[in-house]
Amino acid sequence: MSKNQLHIRDEGRGRPLVLVHGWSCPGQFFCHQVEQLKAHARCITPDLPGHGKTCDLVPLSIEASADALYGYLRDQDLSDIVVCGWSMGALVVYSMLERYGGDRFSAVVAIDMSPKVLNTLDWSNGTLSGLTPELNTHFLEAIVADWPKLPSRIARRLFAENERTNPGTLDFARNEIAKADPQLLQPMWKSLTAQDFRQTLKTLKLPFHLAAGLQSFLYGQGVHRWHEENVADFHLHGFERSGHAPHLEEPEKFNELLLTLIRQ
Repeated sequence: MSKNQLHIRDEGRGRPLVLVHGWSCPGQFFCHQVEQLKAHARCITPDLPGHGKTCDLVPLSIEASADALYGYLRDQDLSDIVVCGWSMGALVVYSMLERYGGDRFSAVVAIDMSPKVLNTLDWSNGTLSGLTPELNTHFLEAIVADWPKLPSRIARRLFAENERTNPGTLDFARNEIAKADPQLLQPMWKSLTAQDFRQTLKTLKLPFHLAAGLQSFLYGQGVHRWHEENVADFHLHGFERSGHAPHLEEPEKFNELLLTLIRQ
């Protein structure tokens, strides 16, 4: 594997389905989707820089992630792609669209994500916790300094508080996140919190589906309304029993959404 290549799991046959994971949660967080959908689609699941088997093989940024992933899709000469990004993965998808256009893609799915994570004077639809540039500076320092405490906290906040999360799913999330190297996660967090894809989404000419966890700790109805008001071909899919990870919390319902798009 060269310096600029991602580790990519490529399984199944049929229409390409690209599944792009979130921060600290590598490609195996889409295991439910790959196992159930590889009989219907070619499931392409990268480990982004700083994550899983890619680690630091690619520069640690959203832009480098987009370049490397698009390079793979181009080298494979893939088109008519359904592309799905969860959290940080959605930003990688937006970066691909911004940098290379949408000709290879037929539909975009974002899982519980805002086009801009930080709250600023002109934007109140970042994280529900009120993360600002100033507060983000402290969190960036804590990623490395406080890492032993963070995997459990991150894993817990992925899931709806008022639902009974499968203990095995929670353990899986916590254990996988704990394997990460905070020295690599830190620059990826810095890059993802520097992004603003509002204009990219306002000019998007593809069908856009937002899979929103209605009990999410991270993003709320303001994000949903912004998409409804600003994205031309927008479709909201609410997951009533989910937090930030509908593909893990309600996998059957989520997979039905993807299967519907694959078959269109």
